[in-house]
Amino acid sequence: MRIFNLFGMMMVGCCLFLCACNAQSQSAKIDLIFDTDANNELDDQHAIAYLLLHPETFNVLGLTTNATRAGGDAFEQLKEAERVVTLMNKMGEFPLVAGVTGSFEEIRPTIDNGDYDGREAVDFIIQEAKKKTPDNKLTLLAVGKLTNVALALCKDPSICANIRLVWLGSNYPKRGEYNLENDVPSVNYVLDTDVDFEIVTVNGGPSMGTDAVRISKAEAQSIFPGKGPKAQQPITGRHGGEYTCFGDYSANLFEHIHYGDEAKTRALYDMAAAAIVRNPAWAVSRIIPAPTMVDKEWVERPDNKRVVIIWEHFNREAIVNDFVQPLEASTKKR
Repeated sequence: MRIFNLFGMMMVGCCLFLCACNAQSQSAKIDLIFDTDANNELDDQHAIAYLLLHPETFNVLGLTTNATRAGGDAFEQLKEAERVVTLMNKMGEFPLVAGVTGSFEEIRPTIDNGDYDGREAVDFIIQEAKKKTPDNKLTLLAVGKLTNVALALCKDPSICANIRLVWLGSNYPKRGEYNLENDVPSVNYVLDTDVDFEIVTVNGGPSMGTDAVRISKAEAQSIFPGKGPKAQQPITGRHGGEYTCFGDYSANLFEHIHYGDEAKTRALYDMAAAAIVRNPAWAVSRIIPAPTMVDKEWVERPDNKRVVIIWEHFNREAIVNDFVQPLEASTKKR
């Protein structure tokens, strides 16, 4: 009986997911908020640029930041996001809002107060979600810790029905992963809500997660310099220097990042998460009963009626090309 119920639950969930994807494909644009720890390394910056290079697909309603262990507080994360948005000539077109620096368990007891860590970002997420409906959801693409999101769902559970949450995080079913470990309680809280929740894996196994979507330092320095729209206003990069196009800034980020392999490659995890929102065919999804994390280990809950989607097996070539091609096209339009 358990097998039958689980099979039925998975079929229903799969049908709902396919219907949602079909509805999105017929829609003019995907209304989206990007929640990011932009100053952490270099994949967030490329994800922001990717979203802005595809205005035919994404209607970016706003960008919120969170602070993970690297890159400073939420305001430092915001400064890096502002640099990229400025290079793409999109400043002023949507709000950029600093969110949480602390953790879910620290902040949760204070959310009924007039002010608390991350309030502006939490309120912004709630505000935009309330404008949507269960048939026309807000896509919330989160690529750092889930604290802003969990606080918003906690403060106003009614918005769960209006949100499609896509999170870049976890090595499910294996333990570990940076975004997850920065605030495990926020992830467990979301797993126990009713929000549509899709987990874009980082390194679930050999070539399974977004870790497979890699670009080498040599490729970045060969392909990116000079590429992208010419910025109306130059920026000073986080490593110094002045930049007037994203391609030059990207090459600089690749110059200063740490490499853990002889080929000197870095994964564009967050950009891959954005890419499968644009085209779900570039990865493989499966539906599972929502697990939970206990003592840094995933605990399966096979009888759980609440299901989530797991994304694996990413098409590296298609995703990278879908970034490079519009970046080059925007260069020619100068």
